[in-house]
Amino acid sequence: MSGYFILAILALAFLVTFQIAKASEYVSVLKGEEKTFQQNNRINAFLFIVFLVLGLIGAWWCNDLFFKKTLLAHPAASDHGEKIDKMLWLTLGVTGLVFFLTQILLFWFAFKYQYTEKRKAYYFAHSNKLELIWTVVPAIFLTLLVGLGLFYWFKITGDAPKDAQLVEITGKQFNWMMRYPGKDGVFGRKNYRLTDASNGNALGVDWEDGSSHDDLESTEMHLVVNKPVQLVINAQDVIHDVGLPHFRMKMDAVPGIPTTLWFTPKYTTAKMKEITGDKDFVYEIACDQMCGSGHYSMKGLIIVETQEEYDKWIATQKPQYLTVKAAQTEASPKVVADTLKTTAVPASAKPIAQNTQH
Repeated sequence: MSGYFILAILALAFLVTFQIAKASEYVSVLKGEEKTFQQNNRINAFLFIVFLVLGLIGAWWCNDLFFKKTLLAHPAASDHGEKIDKMLWLTLGVTGLVFFLTQILLFWFAFKYQYTEKRKAYYFAHSNKLELIWTVVPAIFLTLLVGLGLFYWFKITGDAPKDAQLVEITGKQFNWMMRYPGKDGVFGRKNYRLTDASNGNALGVDWEDGSSHDDLESTEMHLVVNKPVQLVINAQDVIHDVGLPHFRMKMDAVPGIPTTLWFTPKYTTAKMKEITGDKDFVYEIACDQMCGSGHYSMKGLIIVETQEEYDKWIATQKPQYLTVKAAQTEASPKVVADTLKTTAVPASAKPIAQNTQH
């Protein structure tokens, strides 16, 4: 029903526009074409200035009204994010200056050089100087901006500090799954053929690999404030994208091709609630790649906390291996106790390179 209503409005708008054009044509015949043309030209030139002024006021008003709802109203929550913000402000400064200059000149020239009988248009076919200016100057600025972006990109995707916390995040339609290495600091081997969510192995971990016996799995990402963290990113079905808006980071999650990025969280979740003035604030993991009908609901939660808080949380977690084995057979108390001794490592422990064999 709403579709027919929209079509009716469009048809009515077309009819009104057509009638106004016809009425203007009849008035032109009565008054004389030349006189009507000059009058309309003056009106249009004046409207150009009105549109310029109202447009600039509108741009300022929209910025004042909605800026607090943007991410730029609050500081980036990571060290790399601060650099991304600086790069963004630089880009906005350069492009914003060009925008305002070109728009003001565009509308002002339309007013100043409106048609009159006394003015004759100046025409020239070619100018090497002008072409050099509007080609070389933008090229220089764009090269600098692209170069700066590449520098930060290689920094973010490069080697993380040796003491960085290690977290694996895997996306599937439509949720995120986290895995943490145990006391050995190594992720257990994975094989997609072993994926069996109904039996507790949603990540396809190879339980024959001893390194997997102390790995912890969670639906939340727990990070330690002021401690570097490296994310190992995977996908199980289609391409997803780990979007970390408050940290100003993102990285594609590609099936079969692990990707990585690293950063250092600057503020705990509790501190960010104070900064934003939002008592319900949470760090969110968003999927920034259209991945299906449930894309909008693919959200994850990040909790940034102190080392002490993280250690308390990690101590409450049980290795997924024990959970799976307990569900399959009745594990003896001794086996459970012996396995737990090798788990629950605090984030302060130095992680070892992960086992990436698939």
